Amino acid sequence: MSSKSTKFQKSTRLLGVCVVAPALICIAVFIVGGGLGVSPKGLPIGAVQAQSAQPNPLERARKEVESLIARLRGRTMPEGIVKSNGRIEATEVDVATKYPGRLATLTVNEGDEVTTGQVVGTVSSPETEAQLRGAQEQVLKAKHALASAIADIAQRDSDLSFARNDYERGKSLVGQGWLTKQVFDQRRTKFEAAEATLAAANAQRDEAEASIKAAQAEVERLQSVLADLALVSPRTGRVQYRLVRAGEVVAPGQRILTILDLKDVYMTIYLPAHVAGNLMLGDEARLILDPIPEYVFPATISFVATEAQFTPKSVETPEEREKLMFRVKLQGDPKVLDQYHSQVKTGVRGLGIVRTDPKIPWPEELVAKLPP
Repeated sequence: MSSKSTKFQKSTRLLGVCVVAPALICIAVFIVGGGLGVSPKGLPIGAVQAQSAQPNPLERARKEVESLIARLRGRTMPEGIVKSNGRIEATEVDVATKYPGRLATLTVNEGDEVTTGQVVGTVSSPETEAQLRGAQEQVLKAKHALASAIADIAQRDSDLSFARNDYERGKSLVGQGWLTKQVFDQRRTKFEAAEATLAAANAQRDEAEASIKAAQAEVERLQSVLADLALVSPRTGRVQYRLVRAGEVVAPGQRILTILDLKDVYMTIYLPAHVAGNLMLGDEARLILDPIPEYVFPATISFVATEAQFTPKSVETPEEREKLMFRVKLQGDPKVLDQYHSQVKTGVRGLGIVRTDPKIPWPEELVAKLPP
């Protein structure tokens, strides 16, 4: 047993030497190689560092975009081209109630897209519905009165014809002495009374016809009220705010929704007098938005203020707020808005760029470039 144990110990020591020795050799080679500037793979360390220092395509593209933003936001622009910061805005349209009632339904939420003429909610008015039913009953009542008046006219006309003939016969008879003066006067009185009765019947017919028209007008008015109780979107756009919840009582003229007209999107910028005075309405402009500075959106100058004002605090630096500036409106291209209306976000900040002379060509970095 002792000889076997001795052999086992010798074998273990030999195996330890075989394992540890190569490891020590490798460590020595690594240390020597480091001192000589050689990497573990046998390459010079300078070459490895040069390979790792090369930027990848994504990093290079990011630096190019940052360089473009720096050039555009810098204080130097090509001569005749002026920039100013602003934010995207859109025309807001309110959907309001015309008559009081209780908001029964509201079918859209904030952020939903709506189209012109789309019913977005309804207002309930049981009183108006009851009034409509009463007005419809008045129409039927007036029509019955008209039918009765027409029948009465036919009877009165028949009585008048008989009284007229009797009166005409009495004229010849009283002249020949066959009829007394008293009887003749009675026939004449009866004839005149028949004429008056027929005239009264005609008046009743006219009154019944007028009643029908008045009742029908009231029905139409109440129907229009009920139609206006259906809330309809006046334009195509996006719901910006929902101001009332279903079940609430609303007053006349109370706003229910605010809708953004995404086909009327613009950026407002402020420019000094010497720049605003040289702008031409309808001339091209450019918009660059902070979230997507790699794209350049076409626009047109649609408005230049006629009076100067202090630049709003949220737009320019304190130094420029001390100057009088003119408000300029850069209208978004309708075709572009129609294509990207679902991606339009108001409140987004960016740059508005204009030309003081329409003949000045746009630099390469300001040529219109739209998202794919």
